[in-house]
Amino acid sequence: MAATGSAWVRRFHPAPEAGERVVCFPHAGGSATYYFPFSAALREAADVLAVQYPGRQDRLQEPCITDISTLADQLTDELAPLADRPLTFFGHSMGATVAFEVARRLEARGVILRGLFASGRRAPSRQREEHVHLRDDQGLVEELRRLSGTDSELLADEAVLRMVLPAMRGDYRAIETYRYLPGPPLNCPVLALTGDSDPLVEVADARAWAQHTVAPFRLRVFPGGHFFLGDHTASVVREITDHLGATTPGR
Repeated sequence: MAATGSAWVRRFHPAPEAGERVVCFPHAGGSATYYFPFSAALREAADVLAVQYPGRQDRLQEPCITDISTLADQLTDELAPLADRPLTFFGHSMGATVAFEVARRLEARGVILRGLFASGRRAPSRQREEHVHLRDDQGLVEELRRLSGTDSELLADEAVLRMVLPAMRGDYRAIETYRYLPGPPLNCPVLALTGDSDPLVEVADARAWAQHTVAPFRLRVFPGGHFFLGDHTASVVREITDHLGATTPGR
């Protein structure tokens, strides 16, 4: 893994000659390593970076950021210098919302993305009252089992749970207390991805991402639940590579 000079960003497969950058934003409780397979698959097409939020893995001793606006503000400062190459964002679940808010802030600085992939998340304007972050530890674990995003063996390991639950709770608090503030739509294409049996995202919620861009929008629905990515990594990677090929100047 190559150093990036930032605690916030991981580069698993350096691609110094790549003309494009893809930045991946993890889900609630997730870490940069979730995107290792994406990085490996995309290494020939782009310089792939994965965001590492505080409070997990090598940043375990840092306090979690429990407010999406604060998280987006700090990430914008970290990612703005990386806009020396065209940027495409990919975010799953909470990561899609974070990516959207960073994209808004970058546009305010004059940086327009090549594209935003919003995976497994309702459009920002589709609010829903949720209170998972207020549950006790057992209630939080039950939610993780319901979404099937964490290995069941890990959920049975108390030592592991003690490490991951604080970040999980902090992230859930951040995304469940997030409230979209109306503003100009993005000027980059948006591709929304969702699972057809996701208990958190109805297809109409994913389609509503179209309201947040003046550029082309597309929706793709996959078989599966909230973590459909695990079963469709190759197809999602193909969507990203097709996007990079379609948006690269001269192609």
